[in-house]
Amino acid sequence: MTGPPPPLRADLVGLEPYGAPQLDVAVRLNTNENPYPPPAGLVQAITSAAAVAALGLNRYPDRDAEALRDDLAGYLGHGLTRRQVWAANGSNEVIQQLLQAFGGPGRTALGFEPSYSMHPLIARATSTRWATAAREADFGLDPGRAARQVAELQPDVVFLTSPNNPTGTALPLAVIEAVGTAAPGMVIVDEAYAEFARAGTPSALELLPQFPRLAVVRTMSKAFALAGARVGYLAAEPAVVDALQVVRLPYHLSALTQAVARAAVAHSAELLAGLAALRAERDAAVSWLRGLGLAVADSDANFVLFGEFDDRHGVWQDLLEHGVLIRETGPPGWLRVTVGTPAEMAAFRAALGAVLTQRVPA
Repeated sequence: MTGPPPPLRADLVGLEPYGAPQLDVAVRLNTNENPYPPPAGLVQAITSAAAVAALGLNRYPDRDAEALRDDLAGYLGHGLTRRQVWAANGSNEVIQQLLQAFGGPGRTALGFEPSYSMHPLIARATSTRWATAAREADFGLDPGRAARQVAELQPDVVFLTSPNNPTGTALPLAVIEAVGTAAPGMVIVDEAYAEFARAGTPSALELLPQFPRLAVVRTMSKAFALAGARVGYLAAEPAVVDALQVVRLPYHLSALTQAVARAAVAHSAELLAGLAALRAERDAAVSWLRGLGLAVADSDANFVLFGEFDDRHGVWQDLLEHGVLIRETGPPGWLRVTVGTPAEMAAFRAALGAVLTQRVPA
């Protein structure tokens, strides 16, 4: 049956759905997942928790996820309580709820790019105007310059990402303090990769008592090895959490999701202990790439941004033909590789070495 197209909003016409390529290749290092599956003890705990939750699936879940929020507050520390924590289906839903509550028609969100590409997409989906400011040459942010940009634009929402995706750059607290002081509205610090940061890297959680309009967003997809469970959360003042409950869908977080997340939080010490190996692989990858003469961004995440290539798509395609999938993202000329297992990283090094050799004229 033919006819006129559906009446899509004008600002959404022509847009493509977000998503990294999902290709069946031997080595997939393109979506910043934890390469290690949940440990056996956690798998058993999840199985048991899911079995208990299944007995009550004829009833709606706790729509406020109070027990999970208690657990997450305990995990985050900093004196947080349930009233200061919120959870949803991945950090992207948390961000969507934040923009539904504090953005929307007639309001503006500001991001410092390059950064997480979902921020402007969610802004557009919530009819929030998106404005951009540039990062420094090293992908960091100068506190004074960032604060001046915020003061000039007066955005309703400011996004800061630390460690930043796709660059891996962590922000000093001085940047967040400067932006928080200048911002007239909400400041959202996306800390999806916080657990991978090097020792001594501060979290914006330390600034929550100082800035009542600050929200710190986290995820269980990365360090907790739960990308398939879709659990994200934030810490903020109780008034911010109350606002999100106005826009959240009823019973948005399933009983099974809550049970899985609580089991994972209970095993957080074991999960976090395993991150040391990934940090070591990351640092080794940075050193190796620099040894090839490539530009490499300092990383506090579980990925590495490297370049610069005249034909980055060609390099990406050549790597794919060698069975290694990485991400073509970030500034022009740069590529991003997720840190994998030692075997996966060995395959990446072999493939990239072969590709670069093939591309150098004899």
